[in-house]
Amino acid sequence: MSDLLLVLIVVATALNGIAAGASLDQSIKQLPARHRIGAVAYATYSQAGDLGNGLFWYAGLGTCAVLVSLAATVVAVVERASAQHALPIFLVSGLWALHMLITLTLAAPTLRSQRHAEASEVALAAVFNRFERIQTLRVLLDVLIFGITLWALLSYGC
Repeated sequence: MSDLLLVLIVVATALNGIAAGASLDQSIKQLPARHRIGAVAYATYSQAGDLGNGLFWYAGLGTCAVLVSLAATVVAVVERASAQHALPIFLVSGLWALHMLITLTLAAPTLRSQRHAEASEVALAAVFNRFERIQTLRVLLDVLIFGITLWALLSYGC
């Protein structure tokens, strides 16, 4: 294994861990708060946060995590890493592809749809309930991606 591959796996582990933490924060703390403050108030928060600075935070973090994970995959292929070492790296890239598909085709459009929904508790609750179901799948993928990235790191004896 080259130093480059090890560095990429370490960086991917850090980024994937941060992404999993951010996703857990969304699922465990932020989304449930709407039940206490109401969907209309939560929509105000979500538009200011998730659809404001959050766009740069989540998109930037996700993009960096995906790119570093893909770079590790490319280096593993070029270096002909053994199956023991390559398998977790390949799994991470595949799971990121699934995650990005879900995010771009389901999660992002659903969250953005609050801007066009009727400003009522019922209409906005429906949007956030749908987003929560999608986010539950995404958070499971995020935690799985992080766990498999740790496996990749541990497979090199780190």
